[in-house]
Amino acid sequence: MKIDEIYNAWKALFPLSKEHTELLRTKFTTEYNYNSNHIEGNTLTYGQTELLLLFGKVSGEGDLKDFVDMKASQVTVEMVKGSVKDKSVPLTQNFIRQLHKVLLREDYTVYRDLPGGGTPSYTVHAGQYKTRPNSVITRYGDRFEYASPEETPSLMSDLVDWYNAAEQEGELSPVELAALFHYRYIRIHPFEDGNGRIARLMVNYILARHGWPMIVIRNRKKAEYLEALHRSDQKIGKVPSEGANAPIGKITSFLAFFRKTVCEEMQCEIDIVKNSERDTWWYDGQRIIFRSENGERLLGLMRDKPFVTYSEMAEHLSVNRSAVQKQVEGFRKKGYVDRRDDGSWHVLALNSRV
Repeated sequence: MKIDEIYNAWKALFPLSKEHTELLRTKFTTEYNYNSNHIEGNTLTYGQTELLLLFGKVSGEGDLKDFVDMKASQVTVEMVKGSVKDKSVPLTQNFIRQLHKVLLREDYTVYRDLPGGGTPSYTVHAGQYKTRPNSVITRYGDRFEYASPEETPSLMSDLVDWYNAAEQEGELSPVELAALFHYRYIRIHPFEDGNGRIARLMVNYILARHGWPMIVIRNRKKAEYLEALHRSDQKIGKVPSEGANAPIGKITSFLAFFRKTVCEEMQCEIDIVKNSERDTWWYDGQRIIFRSENGERLLGLMRDKPFVTYSEMAEHLSVNRSAVQKQVEGFRKKGYVDRRDDGSWHVLALNSRV
């Protein structure tokens, strides 16, 4: 199925019912923030993310910064949603810097312990372009340099001007615009921290601005994501200014990954809505395939009766207690369920029935 066909099928779902609107909203809130932050090393579990963002509760152990980062991430998502309502307002550098300031919240100092002794430090500035060079060591062992602090302001100005002009010209599709913006932005790497998260926010800004769904780049596809960027880097070369002005024809690897991701995200929403009269279960953008109907029944029981005991589960399913415990443990390892501090079950898998 081609991307335009999937998009038309997705558009045909609208207008959504209030129940479907809320279901997809809560799904995106958890899945986007969990995945975008996990790509960058956030340690909160899927369950902790859901409890924090949907219920305002903190559960289990975790670095305080990770909790605060996750809440800030959702604020930036809401900023993006609000900004796309008026399509007459062009993109500005100020909007991107505002997103960054809200995401990082405040300046902070990073300390580095050197092998030979000494602890140099530098300050990460929230909402301001970088003041020191940045680079990355690729998984192939080579150093990849981004734009210098001196050239960053002009390259960002060019990027925003290009986007606004390209949007008006209409020669690139919204998916192509989003993919190319992401790639060019990453080659500049304008901030000292948070560049990946801002790039994924801007992708959704562009898609939503043109009536496409906001998407999730999944943490489980991190290696594929980075490899697609790397292959495009190889075609374009290491000069930052060339990457910051890359043509669409030279980022084919990343564009292919991005198109595939958009298709998968749209198809997931289509399938969830179309299965709304059935008990199908989903987790982190994938439908759960159970070995037997007991799996579906067990998740439903734990959702409807959070304090249900193993013995009650066994009686309900007409199986022995040890079999139930084994199945629940399997669910916990896969992330479908968790146990709250009060002993109740927290079902993280999403049920399509509304």
